[in-house]
Amino acid sequence: MVYPNLIIRLDYIQENAASISQACFKHAIDVCGVVKGLHSEIEVAKAMVSGGVRQIGDARLENLKKLKNAGINVPLLLTRIPMLSEIEALVDFADISLNSEIKTIEAINEVCMMKKRSHKVVLMYDLGDLREGFIDQEQLLHTAIQIEDMDGVILEGIGTNLGCYGSVKPTIENLSELVLLANRIESQIGRKLNIVSGGATSTLPMVLEGSIPKGINHLRIGESILLARDLPDLWHVPLPFTHKDTVVVKAQIVELKRKPSHPIGELFLDAFGNRPTFEDRGMENRAIVALGRQDFAYMDQLIPVDKELEMIGCSSDHLIIRIPDDSDYKIGDVLSFETYYGAMLFLSGADHIHKTFIK
Repeated sequence: MVYPNLIIRLDYIQENAASISQACFKHAIDVCGVVKGLHSEIEVAKAMVSGGVRQIGDARLENLKKLKNAGINVPLLLTRIPMLSEIEALVDFADISLNSEIKTIEAINEVCMMKKRSHKVVLMYDLGDLREGFIDQEQLLHTAIQIEDMDGVILEGIGTNLGCYGSVKPTIENLSELVLLANRIESQIGRKLNIVSGGATSTLPMVLEGSIPKGINHLRIGESILLARDLPDLWHVPLPFTHKDTVVVKAQIVELKRKPSHPIGELFLDAFGNRPTFEDRGMENRAIVALGRQDFAYMDQLIPVDKELEMIGCSSDHLIIRIPDDSDYKIGDVLSFETYYGAMLFLSGADHIHKTFIK
């Protein structure tokens, strides 16, 4: 095996997708499987579809193009507001997109008319997380009515984002507001909306406890399918029917030395402009692993499989680990780390990290 290597358990991802889709289906909720966390790998998308997700989502059109050309046979959703410079590609490679600007929607309509095609849009409503979306209901309602007069754009539904920027928690109150807004739109346009999208993994606890408001019929789920760690580890919401070890990065030890625990000399700034502090614990055994911030960005989002290991620092290319005095590690040994979402996002997107898929 070539190192560093990201081991991706496609069988576990498929089982996670099946478990979460089934939990959502019980509440008449369809799942869009968001694959950007694993660099939109085609095999990962196939595993999600095999597990029962009804759509595949990604934030970048280049990835949707890759998935479409690979024959992914479910609707593809662009999860980031489209740029004006990419509208033609949007119509070619995405079936649905999230939108919040009428100027962008008008541009989509123009391209659709030129290509004699149609494109579905979901209007985003900002419930307070202050990322994308209309903050004013009347503006959103007016835009929905405008779309009904367009020939190339179809109003597929409305949606919201919670917990990503402003850390606002999905609640019965704020999601009920989204449902009521959907009802207002439906009464104005004289038909049902196909999608009322209540957010992402952060909304899943409401599904599991049965408190999700009736009328929410769509969620955009990535982390809980790809990793299933955030809810049990950070939210203390059990996901007993999922695998947490879907992704493991393996890397080799390149140095083993006994060194002081405190740097020697006048301290200044590290390579990233930070002023770190150090505890003087005397001499200790240390290993350097051939991984660094360029690979995973966030050291605290790596989880050593060997619980006796303690990660104490890293630079761009080196991960420094405190090892027990009685350990028998040697140069060339391979250490394994499970990950949280942020580290997985960077590891999967790094060209120099090899990938191994297990089916």
